[in-house]
Amino acid sequence: MKFTEGYWLRSERVTPFYASDAYFVDRIPNGVRILCPTKKINTRGDVLNLPTITLEFTSAGKNMIAVRSWHYEAYESGEARFPLNIEPCEVEVSINDDEIVMVNGKLSVKVDRKNFSYSFIAEGEILTTCGFRNLAYYQYDREISTMLPADNYFTENCKKYMVTELSLDPGECVYGLGERFTPFVKNGQSINTWNEDGGTSSDIAYKSIPFYMTNKGYGVFADHTGNVSFEVASDKVEYVGMSVPGEEIRYVFIYGPTLKEVIGSYTDLTGKPALPPAWSFGLWLSTSFTTDYDEGTTGSFIQGMADRDIPLSVFHFDCYWMKEFHWCDFEWDERVFPDVKAMLSRYHEKGLKICAWINPYIAQGTEFFREGVKGGYLLKRADGKGVKQVDTWQAGMGIVDFTNPEAKKWYLRKLKEVLDAGVDCFKTDFGERIPVDVVYHDGSDPVSMHNYYTYLYNEAVFGLLREVKGESEAMVFARSATAGCQKFPVHWGGDCSANYPSMAETLRGGLSFAMSGFSFWSHDISGFEYTAAPDLYKRWVAFGLLSSHSRLHGSTSYRVPWAFDEESCDVVRFFTKFKCSLMPYIYSKAVEAHETGIPVMRPMVFEYTEDPACRYLDMQYMLGDSILAAPVFNDKGTVDCYLPKGKWTHLLTEEKRDGGRFYKDRYDYFSLGLYAAPDSVIARGREDKRPDYDYEKNTVLHVYELSDGNSADCLIVNKRGEHANRITVSRNGDDLSVKSDSEMDGYTLCVHIEGYDIKEYALKGTEIKVAIR
Repeated sequence: MKFTEGYWLRSERVTPFYASDAYFVDRIPNGVRILCPTKKINTRGDVLNLPTITLEFTSAGKNMIAVRSWHYEAYESGEARFPLNIEPCEVEVSINDDEIVMVNGKLSVKVDRKNFSYSFIAEGEILTTCGFRNLAYYQYDREISTMLPADNYFTENCKKYMVTELSLDPGECVYGLGERFTPFVKNGQSINTWNEDGGTSSDIAYKSIPFYMTNKGYGVFADHTGNVSFEVASDKVEYVGMSVPGEEIRYVFIYGPTLKEVIGSYTDLTGKPALPPAWSFGLWLSTSFTTDYDEGTTGSFIQGMADRDIPLSVFHFDCYWMKEFHWCDFEWDERVFPDVKAMLSRYHEKGLKICAWINPYIAQGTEFFREGVKGGYLLKRADGKGVKQVDTWQAGMGIVDFTNPEAKKWYLRKLKEVLDAGVDCFKTDFGERIPVDVVYHDGSDPVSMHNYYTYLYNEAVFGLLREVKGESEAMVFARSATAGCQKFPVHWGGDCSANYPSMAETLRGGLSFAMSGFSFWSHDISGFEYTAAPDLYKRWVAFGLLSSHSRLHGSTSYRVPWAFDEESCDVVRFFTKFKCSLMPYIYSKAVEAHETGIPVMRPMVFEYTEDPACRYLDMQYMLGDSILAAPVFNDKGTVDCYLPKGKWTHLLTEEKRDGGRFYKDRYDYFSLGLYAAPDSVIARGREDKRPDYDYEKNTVLHVYELSDGNSADCLIVNKRGEHANRITVSRNGDDLSVKSDSEMDGYTLCVHIEGYDIKEYALKGTEIKVAIR
């Protein structure tokens, strides 16, 4: 929120009180607390009629410092709180008349007592500073009191905000803050973390995450479930400003120094992602949204994919598996699906998994709605006049109150009936349209619950799937999210449109989402709204099948490839099989994400932070650490692709290229910018019919441009996500040394090094030398 009118003037609507002095200092467990008067204290009289801000620094974990600033100590906001894994470390605190220093691992905070400011410092470098007029309590739109004698007294009848601003250096770029479709680098943007259903073509987000990182190797997590307003080099271009309504602001400062370490610590704090099942990485096909379909239609789609030799892993039933005006009573529409269990059993026999669409809204006029009203399971009106109902989306719908344990049980019992019929997972749609003029069962503040609702919703559904299907089979396909929802994968990008600009903004959103702590992400291939031209469909297929998860889904038309042209069938087949063959590599990166929080799809700056050319790149990305993907975003088939330093190998053509520069290329529909990084080992399987197979059998280890004297390793996992083997390949001239933790019998080594023939070598045992000349 902007509180200034240029650098010199404040808004006339604002009465500010700035922390100006570190007056009293107290050591507290794992930290320090400072009383900050809002003007410099020079005489005893200065302490009268003066607000103060209390500033507290505590350890939140290794290289993490929690910062809490408040005006009124006894103010109770009632806000919902994120469940955080706070594991304080012992800290060192030193206090003298000039400064206060708290050291937590490699990270320290230093408070200047002479000219009030505080700085975060790591390994001798100042990372960022909160200084002159950067920590404040604002009263907004105060009213003059008519009850008090002096005309300079004001009532408390005004809005209150706490504000913190952290400095930015020249060249410092800010990333993250959720799945945002605006420019990838957030500098210059005003961002509110308020979830809304706004598509992919505006500054509105389905997934607002109050966390950002910068290329200086630190991150900031604002610990508020409600709206946090970020002014990113906007209100003050030298700072990131954070403001929240109320009397207190909290954030956690996280030091890396690498972005991978920042994400690792952030997901230590907010939760690691669950590991999605291997089958979920294959191709998904949907009924689409408002299309006409019945059992004959769905059966013909599934058979059509099989007839065209296109591997299909998941079939998704969108909203109209239920009757119109019945979303969601979770009753199959018997007019079009007369024998659900038999139908789904036949689909399972074909090797498919089944997904069904749901949301947390219950339409009136259904028996399920009446049960909810009678049981007190739906959100109540703030005026006390019954259940909160709206006509947006479904007529007279109510909203499940997940703060009520009995309401949660009631909702999940109904979902279990759907699972018992043969459904394997749920598309947990919506969760953003949550009103604030409501009353929750547990008394939670409804404003903070607006964003936090999606956490409770997805946590509940994911928990049911874990209970019924097992830990290794649980997954959802969610649209909305807040901090911590990475624990309940997968998420998809929402309602994009069938055009190239929307395809590009979709990728921007996914990259920002990855920089916000989320590891698994998908999008509607060829766009949700409208129907793509065959050209766009084929280009988006390549991008979609080089994402962690891949789904064909639309709004008013089917997304089966033969609805576009015959070549589309060939393109879908090619990239689906290609992804299946890459699954030993991709699933190892999924396991890495599960264990460390490092996303599968990664912005270039995430892997190559020190390369200035990578700071703004948002039309290419890394799939894991070894594959670079640059999709085509135009009907000319051209791509401008930047390759970092080193020698890169095109995965489909074997062309070698020197990095450190941009290349412009034109591709047919069966290709795109797709490169293996230098000094990498990429495990591939010989299976291309399904994503879930034995990744330890017939595995081919592709070694790309391993420099003399260097080593590269490769993790092999099984389809349950367990570590099966770790292989290290080292080069000494014309010889490669291959060492492994377990037997390599059945593995093959394939060398892709310039000057040498591309050749396969059989491996066995746990250590072997291979002469490649």
